Amino acid sequence: EVQLVESGGGLVQAGGSLRLSCAASGFTFDDYAIGWFRQAPGKEREGVSCISSRGLRTAYADSVKGRFTMTSDKAKNTVYLEMNSLKPEDTAVYYCAAVQFPFFAVTMRPSAFRYWGQGTQVTISS
Repeated sequence: EVQLVESGGGLVQAGGSLRLSCAASGFTFDDYAIGWFRQAPGKEREGVSCISSRGLRTAYADSVKGRFTMTSDKAKNTVYLEMNSLKPEDTAVYYCAAVQFPFFAVTMRPSAFRYWGQGTQVTISS
């Protein structure tokens, strides 16, 4: 059974940092691209970042470039999203998702992803 479990969300002040984790199981980690997405109340789900299979390439939404960093730990089957210089507009439920993709392929289209975690709430106070 494929499982993606997010953790690390919480409440922080603007300018602060958080690190989200996504623990994956039930599939061959190296064969899948993993993405981070977020959804704020009343808004559509949007892509934040994506790391290709085998961690060969990463991509970021313009709104988070230079502030967020996505990494992958194959030994732990876990991906991380380090979020710095957080802003109130980063407030959302953050999800990780997985899709079997060729090497180097990345995308931040939610419709492309097959497996999803349950989400973790991130709230940034001003």
